[in-house]
Amino acid sequence: MAETVLSIEHVGVQFGGLVALSDLDFTVGEGQIVSLIGPNGAGKTTAFNVMTGFLDPTEGMVKYRGAVLNGLKPHEIADLGLIRTFQRTSVFPRDTVFDNVLIGLHRQGKLGLVEAILGLPRARASERAQRERAAELVRWIGLEARANDLAGSLSYGEQRLVGVALALAAQPSMLLLDEPVSGMNASETHTFVQLIRNIRDRGVTILLVEHDMPMVMSVSDRIVVLNYGRIIAAGAPETIRNDPAVIEAYLGQGAKRA
Repeated sequence: MAETVLSIEHVGVQFGGLVALSDLDFTVGEGQIVSLIGPNGAGKTTAFNVMTGFLDPTEGMVKYRGAVLNGLKPHEIADLGLIRTFQRTSVFPRDTVFDNVLIGLHRQGKLGLVEAILGLPRARASERAQRERAAELVRWIGLEARANDLAGSLSYGEQRLVGVALALAAQPSMLLLDEPVSGMNASETHTFVQLIRNIRDRGVTILLVEHDMPMVMSVSDRIVVLNYGRIIAAGAPETIRNDPAVIEAYLGQGAKRA
């Protein structure tokens, strides 16, 4: 059994009289790719928001590597190594692909303002290291040929890749991907699946929310299924594929929707 990295313990969220999540309880193990799926409105994004500090749970607890996340701000959770992407692309459209990634790396910089302004040796060494790391990340996401193109000129799928590179610039130990292949064509989705596997192989645990069921089934070690804010099934892809409750919830309504 993989060591538990993320633990969601009996989490509930209510907005007035509306129950968005109820008794959400599951774990993600070190090095796993776990997918959180369910019909629209099932509570997937709400769960992501609780895990990453954008929303406080009404009840229950979230732990990351033993640290309780309840009450922490998003940047404090990110500092622990738990990084998320969002449904919408978050690139800087007027900057090049390379500069987008470099901006992400600069946000992680430890230099003081005076060192940076004066261009002291440590600042110059840090700048060289960041540029090398930016080039490495651009190669890793497969956009080396477009490194000098404006991010705004890229296809939607390519912009999603840049968004992942920005997340990776924060050096996550766990990455939460919110509908990462939304809007991608089949070729882009296939490329992205390979990227997810490569990220995992480099030691990053992954939790994703996604609507593309063939993609989810092909990439996931485990799948957790939500419906009306509750977990209705959890297990390996083949178990989920054949679960009557899951089929009733949405697989029978169209295998591309989650």
